Amino acid sequence: MMSTALDVSRLRKDFPILERTVRGGRALVYLDSAATSQKPYAVLDAERAYYETSNAAVHRGAHQLAEEATDAYESARAAIAGFVGARAEDIVFTKNATESLNLAAYAFSNATAKAAQGGVVDPRLVLTPESSVVVTEMEHHANLIPWQELCAKTGAQLRWIGLTEDGRLDMDQLSVIDDTTAAVSIVHQSNILGTINPVRSIMDRAREVGALGIVDACQSIPHMRVNVEDLGADLLTWSGHKMLGPTGIGLLWGRSDVLNSLPPFLTGGSMIKSVTMEGSTFAPAPQLFEAGVPMVAQAVGLEAAVRYLDGVGIEAIEQHEHELTAHALATLTQMPGVRVIGPESTVDRGSAISFVVDGLHPHDVGQVLDDRGVAVRVGHHCAWPTCRRYGVPATTRLSTYLYNDLDDIDAAAAGVRAAQEFFGVV
Repeated sequence: MMSTALDVSRLRKDFPILERTVRGGRALVYLDSAATSQKPYAVLDAERAYYETSNAAVHRGAHQLAEEATDAYESARAAIAGFVGARAEDIVFTKNATESLNLAAYAFSNATAKAAQGGVVDPRLVLTPESSVVVTEMEHHANLIPWQELCAKTGAQLRWIGLTEDGRLDMDQLSVIDDTTAAVSIVHQSNILGTINPVRSIMDRAREVGALGIVDACQSIPHMRVNVEDLGADLLTWSGHKMLGPTGIGLLWGRSDVLNSLPPFLTGGSMIKSVTMEGSTFAPAPQLFEAGVPMVAQAVGLEAAVRYLDGVGIEAIEQHEHELTAHALATLTQMPGVRVIGPESTVDRGSAISFVVDGLHPHDVGQVLDDRGVAVRVGHHCAWPTCRRYGVPATTRLSTYLYNDLDDIDAAAAGVRAAQEFFGVV
């Protein structure tokens, strides 16, 4: 079966890893892009070229290599900013989205501690035992545990918006965001359910009560057109490795006034204005949050990734994945003994699909699929509370990207049927 939105057979030639075989010569069917995406030659070549021709410390030396490295680093920042409709000066490079979310949570913690010592901080960042922080029941652990820790340190209350039976946010619970709320941090697109949340309305609610709004966009930015201004958030995080880029690089976007109100997260070289033995003053954002030697080669690789995505067309990728998701949902929901965990329609839904098979542990399903060359994710997907909400210890998850086609979905479905037959549950 052929998908029509993209020429997948041509695109696959750009990804060398997809040419390899696994498990005794089987063709690789990679359906785990929600965990990490594969990398095209354009990204691999860009990183290699940087190391071969321009490698140097950025924002330090006055020699030609240092100038070229700095230009490459800042060019990457500008290109990545443009991809999400942002200004370059509002983009912070981190090592991953988890660090970006921790940076946001620690800003509240550090500001609260500084205020207790009589320091001057943005009052929006100061928490008390009367304060609350709001998340949702579908968060990745990276957007849950930092806020749990923040509340444990400050005495603030952690609240959450629950889920409906069909994998959506229960918007009737939006009242948990009230005048006590200091921060609302939510996922744009769930990594386990695939749900695309109504972020703008939730961010508007946060702004009404004076809370800062934070969005985890790791699963949305690689797959759909996202303009940071349209979401209404104050801070937004995502990662490079899920959008064809290298590992080891994450992003934090923030409104300029918010970014420059946050206290530093890590301190050291590169983020200072002046240093004496008695104390230091700090540079403005984004340098404020980029202490030490940054991930220059990874930034260069990520610039190549966003240019590649722009070349293919993010809207075409979104349409292609919509087609794959529709086929996968139709196939899985018609299979006896298979239950999708999350929305069963493609409305406000991404391409990550979790499911369980009656009588089988997800690890057994995953093993049979792996034996057939089909790579999927099994487990709780760093979303344990979500699994508990739906009464399952784990799920099998397939997730697609621009290099997948309908045949890949059919291969996964055939593997699920083979698992049912092997274990005698059909």
